[in-house]
Formats: sequence, C-alpha cells, structure tokens
Amino acid sequence: MTIGAPDSSVGAGGEPIEAVPARPKVVAHGKSPTRIALGRLRKDKVAVVCSLIILFFILVAIFAPVLAALEGQDPYTNNTGLINSNTLLPEFAANADHWFGVEPRSGRDLFARWVYGARPSLIVAFVATVVSGVVGVTMGLLAGFLGGWVDRVISWIIDFLLSLPFLLFAIAMVPIVESWRGGSFNLAPAEQADIRFYVLIFVLAFFGWAGLARIVRGEVLSLREREFVLAAKAIGVPTRQVLIKELLPNLVAPIVISLSLSLPAFVAAEAGLSFLGVGLVEPTPSWGQTIASATNYFQTFPLYLWVPVVGITILVLALALLGDAVRDAFDPKTRQR
Repeated sequence: MTIGAPDSSVGAGGEPIEAVPARPKVVAHGKSPTRIALGRLRKDKVAVVCSLIILFFILVAIFAPVLAALEGQDPYTNNTGLINSNTLLPEFAANADHWFGVEPRSGRDLFARWVYGARPSLIVAFVATVVSGVVGVTMGLLAGFLGGWVDRVISWIIDFLLSLPFLLFAIAMVPIVESWRGGSFNLAPAEQADIRFYVLIFVLAFFGWAGLARIVRGEVLSLREREFVLAAKAIGVPTRQVLIKELLPNLVAPIVISLSLSLPAFVAAEAGLSFLGVGLVEPTPSWGQTIASATNYFQTFPLYLWVPVVGITILVLALALLGDAVRDAFDPKTRQR
C-alpha cells in the first residue's frame, strides 16, 4: 500500500479496494422570519380558533343571500301582520319561519338583517385597512428614506392628523358631503346610504394611515444606514427598487402587526358611528343601526338587541385576539426558538 494514497486500501487477498467517497453534507437552509411567524401561528390554538371564527363571519357575509333564502325571508320586507297593533311588538320571539324573530313596528326579519348586516362591517373594515395600509406604508417609506423637507412635511401631516378629534370630524364630514349633493332632504334613501358608506371608508382610512406611517418611518430610519441599503445606493439602484426590494421586505412584521390590530378597531368604529347616526343608514342593513333601534326595546324584546351585540362582540374579540397572536408571532423578543 502506498503511503499518502487516501483513495484506496488493500483487501484481505491483496487486491486494492476503492474508497467510498464521503457523502456531501446537507446544509439546512434557514427559514425566513415570515415563515417562522406563520409556523408559530399554525401552532397557536387561539389564533387557529379566531381564524375560523373570522372565516365564519366572512362566509356569512358572502353567502348572506343564500342564508336568507334558506330561511325564506329577506331583510327589506315589512311583515306588519306579525306585529301587535297595540304594543307594536312582535307576536312571538322566534319560530321556524323567522329564526331570530322580527323587528318591532316594521316586522322585518332579524335573521336576514343579521346576515346582511355582517357585510358592511367587514367591507368597511377591510377596505379601510387596505387603503390606510397602502397610504401609511408609502408615506412612511418616503419620509424615512428621503429625509429632509419630505420627512418634515409628512411628519407634520402625521402629527396634524393624530391631533384631530376623530369623532367630531366624522360627525361633521357626513353633512358636508351630503350638502355637495343637494342636502340630505333632497337625496333618495339609497343614494344617501351609498354616500355615507363611502364617507365612512374615507374617514376611517384618513385617520388610520397616520399611525402606521409613523411606525414605518421609524423602522426605515434605522434600516437606511444598513450595509445592504448603502451598497444598493452605491451601485446606482433606483430609489423605487431600493424601497420595494430592499426595505419593504424587512418591514413585513410591523406592517402585519399594525394592520391586524386596525381591523377590530375599524369594525367597532363602523358599528359605533352607525349607532350614533352618522354611519350607515337605511336601506343598508347594519349591526350598528339595529343596536341603535333596539335600545328602545331592550326591556320588552331583548333578543332584538342581543343578536347584533353578540355578533359584533365575537367578531371584534376574534380579530383582536388574532391581532395579538400575530404580534407575538412576528415580535423577535417573544419568538420561541
């Protein structure tokens, strides 16, 4: 056997035996923070249950016409024959034809109005979240990365918006927009409902983006001095690509956390404004409207109030708990290894 030949050896009969080459080591690729966070969410029982509850309400909103058809009712038909002419209350609490009963005075079916009422709450909340998210991320990226007068102007706008009273602004915005269309007395009910629907989305998005923009700006201020950003700028990468390809992927965690916590706030705000009479109005079914009407009948017909209250409570609680789970999953300080 020749000394120094590592690729062969001598067998019992003197024949050379070729050495078996060693297998290359398999290097495990590290998971991205987003994949780690999603893995933690899948293992979180509270997050899974809340996701199923939210999915249930989304399906209820999508298939509201189908569910109402299964019951055989709709949210607009008045069934005055089911109302006591003296007390103006329903003759029954619930039956096979009206699963949640009917409204006092009008006799409209409460189950149909409940399933249809989930639609505006979810649409307003999700659309306002998306719009405020896009505007907030864009403004935060520009303010933090460009700096200078751009940062000063955007920061001043953010501070100004955060100092405005949300409720007073929302109350004043509705009659202003309606006056542009000739005033509320000259508008058809359907047209007035559409105007208030879009005004409500605008108001929520208008106030919602400022907080996210401030968070994104602070993160960008620390990231823009990192080596990968400086290297991209040094080789002449356009600003748009630096913002989208270099900075934005590193902002997934704070953006997802902020948006997940904004959803329940917007759902509650929509219901609250509708309850105060500055949100959605007839003929659009809304949980907030129902609650506002049902407060006058709480003592005599409590089911009228509890149906929308339970719906809003469960939906907001599920969204809030899911937001907390998302925050814990994406927060490096709480991430388990």
